[in-house]
Amino acid sequence: MPVKKYKKRKRKMSLPYFFAGLLLIGLAFVFSLHTLSENTIEQAATNEQLSNEEFIARLAPHAKELQQGYGILPSIILGQAILESNWGQSSLASQYNNLFGIKAYGNQPKVTLETQEYVNEAWVTIQGDFRVYDSWEASMDDHTLLFVNGTTWNPGLYENVLTAANYQQAAQALQDAGYATDPTYAQKIINVIETYNLSQYDQP
Repeated sequence: MPVKKYKKRKRKMSLPYFFAGLLLIGLAFVFSLHTLSENTIEQAATNEQLSNEEFIARLAPHAKELQQGYGILPSIILGQAILESNWGQSSLASQYNNLFGIKAYGNQPKVTLETQEYVNEAWVTIQGDFRVYDSWEASMDDHTLLFVNGTTWNPGLYENVLTAANYQQAAQALQDAGYATDPTYAQKIINVIETYNLSQYDQP
């Protein structure tokens, strides 16, 4: 007796189900983007509301932790953060959580912004690639690790910053190492530290 062969029938997806699926995929993508950026947006909103005193109080506890872990003076961390970020109000600090103007290299998360550099005894405006961080604390961590690890061409570049006996020596070591092109950088940091009594946080 011959065996009957049955052909498999292809099921057609109706257009309403197809478009509903696309809609769900789109919504899931938008939601994931929102989730990834939500913390950064909330961080930026909080940053904009801080007074000078609140800014110092916000950063001081983590600066103390970094001192305990690596030996960097909190007054230097706080003084540089104030000077480099204008109390956390610069675009780089308030929107991208980069307090110290740390540059980006390779595939690091980055943003391109205008910056002032002192070249040939004159201030010039150039475009620079800067690191983007999830929080101010992450920026502080990277800043300290720069001093600990140095650069690829000189791992010991900032050794004198870590071993300095006081903030005056540390500030001068920063300038000697070429952290900033400003010829008065060390004195500016010292002035900020002394004006706001930031050395009180240097006690171990």
